[in-house]
Amino acid sequence: MPLTPAAFWFLRHGETDWNAQGLSQGNVDIPLNAVGIAQAERAAEALKGKAIATIVSSPLGRARRTAETVAAALGLPVRIHEPLREVSFGVQEGQPMAGWFDDWVEGRFTPEGAESFPALRERTVAAINHCLALPGPVLVVAHGALWRAFRAEAGLAPNVRTPNALPMWVTPPRPGETAWSFDPLPLG
Repeated sequence: MPLTPAAFWFLRHGETDWNAQGLSQGNVDIPLNAVGIAQAERAAEALKGKAIATIVSSPLGRARRTAETVAAALGLPVRIHEPLREVSFGVQEGQPMAGWFDDWVEGRFTPEGAESFPALRERTVAAINHCLALPGPVLVVAHGALWRAFRAEAGLAPNVRTPNALPMWVTPPRPGETAWSFDPLPLG
């Protein structure tokens, strides 16, 4: 299934203590830390006036709290979409993001009990397409590995770390191009 060619906003959740420590979170529901809360507030300020019509979030607390912070600033509700949940890293959850992660993104290794990167790519396309069927512009609030899967589907190098709580305007390929574009929103 191809990606729906529509522009949207993407926001990775704010920082957690496990982000700061370089640990893989996956489906462990780690809350935002003080830095992450401040990042969410800064992103909310930056997104004011961007004509966002719908906010859709992962159900995990770090993404939901980030989305709720933005929603409060914009006067919008948050829709929860279960398939935006972060990937399960199985036995690697809570472990350092080490060499295994690169092999996982390349599809050469899947930790025991984890979702494979190809499976995550398929789920990500369906989840983003679901969001893009809602009234737009849409803001999707989700996770780093899910965004790596989107990058892979969008014709870009997948293994690039997305900063916490940096809003990005995401646009489909222009005529004659194959890759999507991501334009980060300057934060004040």
